[in-house]
Amino acid sequence: MQDRAMAEIVRDQRPLVLGPEATVAEACAAMHRRRVGAVLVIEEGDRLVGIFTGRDAVRCLAEGCDAARTPLHRVMTRDPVTLAPDQHALDALRLFSDGGFRHLPICRDGRVCGIVSRYDFRAMEHARLDDETRFFETLR
Repeated sequence: MQDRAMAEIVRDQRPLVLGPEATVAEACAAMHRRRVGAVLVIEEGDRLVGIFTGRDAVRCLAEGCDAARTPLHRVMTRDPVTLAPDQHALDALRLFSDGGFRHLPICRDGRVCGIVSRYDFRAMEHARLDDETRFFETLR
């Protein structure tokens, strides 16, 4: 059984994107409106330069930043790990597991195609990852 390609998963997406000069407050408001947990930070030509997540927002507030005046480029995660559209759901789940993050931009040649979160995957892919993990643990 072949798992799904990222291109299939993000096919009809319109990911939330903002420029690096947008503020933390603007990003949080947009995330709330769209009910998403991350903003892809892009420059001209849809080139991904960073990601800003709910975790980043919490960190900013805990550090006392002024959300209305702090631009995303100062607090985003720069050059996030990405997957190509032809990679598969299992590849994404491995990255989520290994990297400890929840959102993964899908990019072709540095340009945004979409974004997936660990919650976007059906139980089928999670079960395959569990089987793979058990197999490798048995080999140890």
